[in-house]
Amino acid sequence: MNLHRIGRLRLLRIVHAVMNLVGACLAVNALADGPARVTPDQSLDNRDLLKQIHARIVATESAAEIGDHSVTIPQTDISFDMVAIPGGVFRMGSPIDEADRQANEGPAASVRVSPFWMGRCEVTWDEYEPFMISGLAREKHGGWKDYVPGEHSLVDGVSQPTAPYTEMSFGMGQQGYPAICMTQHAANKYCQWLSAQLGHFYRLPTEAEWEYACRAGSDSPFGCNSDELGDHAWYYDNSDDRYHLVGTKKPNAWGLHDMHGNVLEWVADGYAEDYFERIGARPEDPLVLAERLYPRSVRGGSWYDDPDQLRSAYRRGSQKDWKAQDPQLPRSVWYHTDAPWLGFRVVRPFRIPTVDEMDRAWNSATDAR
Repeated sequence: MNLHRIGRLRLLRIVHAVMNLVGACLAVNALADGPARVTPDQSLDNRDLLKQIHARIVATESAAEIGDHSVTIPQTDISFDMVAIPGGVFRMGSPIDEADRQANEGPAASVRVSPFWMGRCEVTWDEYEPFMISGLAREKHGGWKDYVPGEHSLVDGVSQPTAPYTEMSFGMGQQGYPAICMTQHAANKYCQWLSAQLGHFYRLPTEAEWEYACRAGSDSPFGCNSDELGDHAWYYDNSDDRYHLVGTKKPNAWGLHDMHGNVLEWVADGYAEDYFERIGARPEDPLVLAERLYPRSVRGGSWYDDPDQLRSAYRRGSQKDWKAQDPQLPRSVWYHTDAPWLGFRVVRPFRIPTVDEMDRAWNSATDAR
């Protein structure tokens, strides 16, 4: 790591430390007013709510949407695109002779993936803030002028994040930029909130789905030629030490933007060094369920990473120090204060899930601390 990068990291940490000091003061003031209150939203987020959302999905789901399509979040003017990803078999992991290969990337295995839709881009602040910001404040973040509490019971029932103690983009930009610094739990609950709104099942991609979509039929280290990486990805050498507007680099062969770089992306799995042993010899739609809060899997590399960490097969797990400077006690289940390079994108499987599958997708980190 060069001195410039160390200096940039220290600057970010200084900015975070100042913001966290302000947040700590606010937290102390809040404690002085009495113990933390469990909101109605949180108390309603239970299995009965899952069954209600499942019933709506069953009633709403249609096989007519078999291709790419655009989605508008209700009560807002915010839309995003979903890309149809065909099912198939691919070679997951890296070959033994791939440059910069890590031991956790194999042994490579043939994996079968069912068809699904995936967000063309990473989830942006425009999409995330109507979930993150409640009440009348929503009007300045995408609409909700006709929102009446109590008339959207499924949406009201989904647990929503606590208010952030500072501006969460840390000055790098909001409109059109990827939403960052949230925990896997926060990303999961956004997917639940979105599902309750739209009547379709959204979740994080599995590691297998993510790598399959990233490769887009390629067996090279990237979903593009290595000498064209700068045309497809924001990373340390070209990012100017910040994330960028989503979708401004070229898409991969399947029309997906920023699968390499810009921000790291949460996936659904718990991180396992022995992932390929766990999924078995002939895996189909594999998912490694999390056994503990840390580590959870993230993929894709970020604006802060070097090219070797942007490879399709590169794997890493989340870390406790991603919220090292969190001023809240206990530390937030919603925010990773020290991860300004971490975001996510959503998928929607073609098959309607069971209630138990929905529970696993949205509540795998419910007890996060």
